[in-house]
Amino acid sequence: MVSFFNSFLSYLVLVLIFIIVAGAGVFVGIKLSNRKNKKENSEFETTQE
Repeated sequence: MVSFFNSFLSYLVLVLIFIIVAGAGVFVGIKLSNRKNKKENSEFETTQE
């Protein structure tokens, strides 16, 4: 019975680590996308003037 809980907690920690890494990837991706869009918009505005 103890080995079941030990195995369960081991997989639970592993899943939590995957969720944290995926969340960090999404956060960084959104930040980089927003930065790229701002840069493209500022270049577009400067060429329009």
